[in-house]
Amino acid sequence: MPPQDSALTMLSLVWFTRDLRVQDHPALSLAAAGGRVLPVWIADPAEWARPEVSARHWGFLDDCLRGLRADLAELGQPLILRTGDPVEVLTRLQAKHGFLRLITHQETGSAWARARQQRVADWARGAGVEWVALAQDDGPVLPAPSLPMVVEGTGALPGLKSLGLAEDRCPYRQPGGRAAGVQLLESYLSVRGQGYSPATATALGAERAGSRLSPYLAYGVLSPREVQAAVAEARKRWRGNSDWSGALRALAAQLRARAQAQDALPLMPPGDTPATGPWADGQTGLPFIDAAMRALTATGWLDARSRALIAAVGVHHLALSPAAVGLHLSRLCTDYDPAIHWRALQSVALGRIPDPVAMGQRLDPQGAFIRRWVPELARVPDAHLHAPWLWPRARKLLAGRYPEPVLDPASAGRAARAERPPAPRPPVTPRKRAPKGQMALDL
Repeated sequence: MPPQDSALTMLSLVWFTRDLRVQDHPALSLAAAGGRVLPVWIADPAEWARPEVSARHWGFLDDCLRGLRADLAELGQPLILRTGDPVEVLTRLQAKHGFLRLITHQETGSAWARARQQRVADWARGAGVEWVALAQDDGPVLPAPSLPMVVEGTGALPGLKSLGLAEDRCPYRQPGGRAAGVQLLESYLSVRGQGYSPATATALGAERAGSRLSPYLAYGVLSPREVQAAVAEARKRWRGNSDWSGALRALAAQLRARAQAQDALPLMPPGDTPATGPWADGQTGLPFIDAAMRALTATGWLDARSRALIAAVGVHHLALSPAAVGLHLSRLCTDYDPAIHWRALQSVALGRIPDPVAMGQRLDPQGAFIRRWVPELARVPDAHLHAPWLWPRARKLLAGRYPEPVLDPASAGRAARAERPPAPRPPVTPRKRAPKGQMALDL
């Protein structure tokens, strides 16, 4: 074991996972307070072989890691990048550097991720390394610490092929990284959020005026409590201005709901094959459903109500398995967070069966969203845009350009309601109120 510097006796390894920032990072701050720090991120091939992940996640993550590497280098110690099974990687690093303490944040992701963290914790105990797993929610916002240089060779990220990831073009994906997240937060609290209400926003309104912070929170380049602090400052700045009260209340409530969703262990339904076919391809013949799926495919983001609607149509109207629906959507969403995604999907599967045409009209009353993403319907008049099969000229003008609906939405909804088993009686014991069932928080 290498000798320890007498001035800084403790050497800690900080294992980054979904906490890719240096600001307000309790694990990094604790490690730096005790001495020298090895900041490490591990590309685990087993994680990237899982059916719910895709290359667009890797692309967003790559942006985040580039920002983190630059921020850590500025603090004094660059990020150490390694590829492999975490236990094997940590074993090699411990043999080389002799760190005495391993610090992470508590895992709030999938059951698989929690089991992996537990395996690492077991290894640490067996190796005589102190294991510390911290919560991220309590206390004041922490500044970035300074880090003395420990090692210069940092390694490199693997490519898509080495991880077995197929190319996944997402031409309008949000850029990853802390700088992009901070910019979105500041623009939302200073300009974009004015007059915004998630409960009444259209699909286009949510895209333009919503915060769209969910992917930055999912990968931890922004911490929930620094966003909460920014909301508190905005409340002071906009006190008495009713145009801002709705947006600020909504963002604070969504952060609370996000924390509640992460308290429970998410249960992914059995099955490991993402859905394919007309629903997944945006070719159902239901214009808003197809527009929403195409938008999600091209951008990696969609407002919560539109996500819930396309999930409900897949599960209820098309009778696809919840696992198949959830896996397809998880692969498309750059803000995929297992703790939120699978709990929300369960709520959709057990929740109200919507009318996709009526709900689409509510989310896109002027038809601008449909016209952007389904250009095949350019010649359909506004009055028939949400249900073009009722337009007398549809068969002639849309043949070979846009499909007829794969189902009658009204009769499919009735059939789904008739087949649903009676809802279980609620328990008589009091319980914590759960967040509303949406496919994702409208952040």
